[in-house]
Amino acid sequence: MFLIDLLKSFFRGGSKTTQSAIKIDESIYHTEQDVEEIHSVWDYIKLNENTQAFHLSAVLGFEEWISMDEILRRIKELFGMDYKNDRSLYPYIKTLVDIGLVETTNVGGKKRWRKKDILIKVKGEKKEKKKVSQEEKEAQATS
Repeated sequence: MFLIDLLKSFFRGGSKTTQSAIKIDESIYHTEQDVEEIHSVWDYIKLNENTQAFHLSAVLGFEEWISMDEILRRIKELFGMDYKNDRSLYPYIKTLVDIGLVETTNVGGKKRWRKKDILIKVKGEKKEKKKVSQEEKEAQATS
């Protein structure tokens, strides 16, 4: 369409550009692309360090079902913590199960837990990588 309109205006002797030509030119130079990235909810959850919820999230995994005995063993191994009351972890696990971040199963009378991998899409503009010259790198290194 654009080419036909351009040829018609050329043979008529008119030097005006048509509206369709302007729209095509704008669309060529105005190409912003949205990028969708997929992240896990667990990447954005920040728990206070050295709390029971932090310990639970550190020892629970996505793949395997873990019993309470294994959770306590892993916490003791990773953090060197031993709780006076082992049952104090149950309210934290129950809360994580209730909000849907952890799943539970009851097989053979023993409860087991694992993290639930919840994925979210994040839309954003495509970021262009800025090329830094060697001189700029040296200037940054010296300052």
